[in-house]
Amino acid sequence: MSAEKTHYSSEELQVFKKLIIDKMEEAKSNLDFLKGSYSSENNTNDTSPQFKLMEDAESLSKEEIGQLMDREKRYIQSLEGALVRIENKTYGICRVTGKIIPRERLMIVPHATLSIEAKQGKV
Repeated sequence: MSAEKTHYSSEELQVFKKLIIDKMEEAKSNLDFLKGSYSSENNTNDTSPQFKLMEDAESLSKEEIGQLMDREKRYIQSLEGALVRIENKTYGICRVTGKIIPRERLMIVPHATLSIEAKQGKV
């Protein structure tokens, strides 16, 4: 019987790093768009990759756009924290249980610091 895996390999961490960087670029692009929406009501570039976001932003108040901007900023900070954990080889380890967070969860929520069990309080 093999021992339970306690951390991700360097190769696996590089896969997560690329995913996180891609998500961070998308989030920064969304944040830039929201900043533009916040300061200018007439931004209607239909070819923008954020077209869906733009459609949503057109019907939002400045306060709601501000809340979305705050959310994107927190998401970017969480992704930056995940990159730090990759660098110090602690990425993917649940901060409550100390066990490895399943790859499937990290692919969906790459900035996760809790396993599903810990998040649901089942530990």
